[in-house]
Amino acid sequence: MTTQNSPSKISTGNPPLDDILHGGLTADRLYLVEGMPGTGKTTLALQFLLEGARKGENGLYVTLSETKQELEGVAESHGWSLDNIDIYELIDTKATEDARLQYTMFEPSEIELSTTVDGVLERVRELQPTRVVFDSLSEMRLLSQGSLRYRRQILALKQFFVGRGCTVLLLDDYSGLDDQHLQSIAHGVIRLEHLLSDYGGERRRLRILKHRGTSFIGGAHDLRIVRGGLKVFPREASDQPIEAVETHLVDSGIKEFDELLGGGLNAGTSALLLGPAGVGKSSMALQFAIAAAERNERAVLFQFEESMQSLFVRAKGLGFDLQKRVDDGLIQVINLVPGEITPSEFACLVRESVQIDDQGRRVGIVAIDSVNGYLNAMPHEKFLIIQMHEMLQYLGKRGILTLVVVAQHGMLGQAMATPVDTSYLADSVVLFRYFEADGQIRQAISVIKKRTGRHERTIREFKLSDKGIEIGPPLTKFRGILTGVPEFKGENDSLIERADREGRPS
Repeated sequence: MTTQNSPSKISTGNPPLDDILHGGLTADRLYLVEGMPGTGKTTLALQFLLEGARKGENGLYVTLSETKQELEGVAESHGWSLDNIDIYELIDTKATEDARLQYTMFEPSEIELSTTVDGVLERVRELQPTRVVFDSLSEMRLLSQGSLRYRRQILALKQFFVGRGCTVLLLDDYSGLDDQHLQSIAHGVIRLEHLLSDYGGERRRLRILKHRGTSFIGGAHDLRIVRGGLKVFPREASDQPIEAVETHLVDSGIKEFDELLGGGLNAGTSALLLGPAGVGKSSMALQFAIAAAERNERAVLFQFEESMQSLFVRAKGLGFDLQKRVDDGLIQVINLVPGEITPSEFACLVRESVQIDDQGRRVGIVAIDSVNGYLNAMPHEKFLIIQMHEMLQYLGKRGILTLVVVAQHGMLGQAMATPVDTSYLADSVVLFRYFEADGQIRQAISVIKKRTGRHERTIREFKLSDKGIEIGPPLTKFRGILTGVPEFKGENDSLIERADREGRPS
């Protein structure tokens, strides 16, 4: 419960990080930001000071490791100006160059450390800043030449800032070993990590190890260093309550398929489109998106495998005017580059894409094509299916029908395998199969699971042509559909007349 005496919070200058911290940093406290070189400590510190400058607050950047020119170079790379930030350099280049200015009678560390600390304190007294960044503790650790003396100096710094209305960030290089004493002194600890993978770009993550007196979203959050600062991707959706959306049946735009589904698929559920490669799963997902656009609902397609060019060519071959729907803003196609996406980044992308647009149009359909591409795009990640399950639950609470395309390994026979647990992921499962009849390879479709209602348990033939997707009547003379080797024993006149017999492309 919040009281009048509760300390206020200030923004870090990074809105996603503020969300992770449930409002930002507690004001007038000292924080430790630790991480390996290249993880973004300096960039985060500059964002913190620039946010204060934007609000008219005094900011001080104390640097022991980098020169003012180097800091200005970092800022320029992000399109920032440091004109409103006071930079205090503790690197005495004259003393370094002139041998006559070197200490000879005393231990250099004793004099240099005291001079360093006194210089910082004096500058703070003069400027009276609201925000201070100290970069870095690694240099002070070297000057101390002893853990006890170093910790005393850090504790003295903390005591100095108490009651001065100043929020302090202490930057420190992380060597892989936790300095528990230093972490206990700090009010909060933010750790930046840098991971290398065998394929794709480097992976950076952010963790909140500690934030006294307030809640935060724990765990690892993915981040990228881009022009403009750190782009943080919180691993969880906002815990703000979502208004309940009345569920209803979502039709596909194909009467026969809706009959097979028992009227359609329920909004707020997930459905797996399961089958071998090339059987028509992605085309069926596209059919749902086109039908949603015709209802003036938005649809979002996430493409892990197929290129944009190939998708538009395939849509044109089915008689779909996908380009018009994209131009109208009713269908959004997001093509993802394998090896460059992270789980949290993908989850944030999904959450951003399903927000109501400026015209008040909601998203009704989300299609992920495919789970195989999703798993292959992040081969070194663990618990991807659990993360996808959490994402499907988030979409379900918003009343969005999610179609997940799953390609089975293998084309025919009992060797076909499914890469995911269908009962765990989906509320409905639509099964696609090849079968042979009359000397031709044909396609069959059936619904083997629908958690939210009744459905036909028949098998129907379907075909793809330049007129779209055509679904035939129930076929009763089928056997072996679940084994992966369907066999049709009925009369040929019950099958859909083949397009190639009429001279049309199939």
